[in-house]
Amino acid sequence: MNKNPDGKLRDIVTDMLYDDIVSLRIAPGTKLNVNQLASSLGISRTPVAEAITRLTEIGFVVTHPGQNGSFVLDLNLLDMINLYQVRSAIEGQAAALCAHAADEAVVRQLTMLADAFKDSVQRRDIRGMKDTDMPFHQLIIQSCGNPYIMQSYDLILPKLTMYQASMLEFIGHDGNEENPWMPSVTFNHTSVASAIRMRMPELARQSMEDHVTTSLNFTTMAGRTPDPFVKLNHFEK
Repeated sequence: MNKNPDGKLRDIVTDMLYDDIVSLRIAPGTKLNVNQLASSLGISRTPVAEAITRLTEIGFVVTHPGQNGSFVLDLNLLDMINLYQVRSAIEGQAAALCAHAADEAVVRQLTMLADAFKDSVQRRDIRGMKDTDMPFHQLIIQSCGNPYIMQSYDLILPKLTMYQASMLEFIGHDGNEENPWMPSVTFNHTSVASAIRMRMPELARQSMEDHVTTSLNFTTMAGRTPDPFVKLNHFEK
């Protein structure tokens, strides 16, 4: 409310819950209690209920047959696979175009973000990874020069951010040092940035597609369960 004193309370609550869901501060599958949320915010139930309705309309909150209440959308491996197939196509082309179009300031920024991400992975610094991972990818999208790619990416970005945040949580967990995809995860950003810096579009495309595949494979093997998101999702329903 301090940031947006003239905004409608419903919209402010919607933005707050949206940010908390996408960043996983509210775990997937969590039941949203209108009374508790309203009490914690010191406001009436109405704007909270309206915010939850809005989040339901855009697909981040769902209801379950036979159960009362509203729940944050669960994550699952099949959904991630489908999403990452689209991601690979969009980001691979964006990386190739970026190798053509990006100016030197963008290249330097990509290199800096890639190096910082690598360092954060090696230190298992989840906050550092979150601060450098999506900014790296979004900078490539923003610098590719194709507005339709940017529009397409905006459609998948919220859900993509949730899966990326979960992957970084998996990286930070003990035991994932044995995940065979960890070395590739560590250096993929560097490979993409290097291809863009060398102005090699097809190498940039392939490096990005390899990176998306690596991220998916790493997540698939995280936790050594058929679906690693089962433990991540919140099941008090």
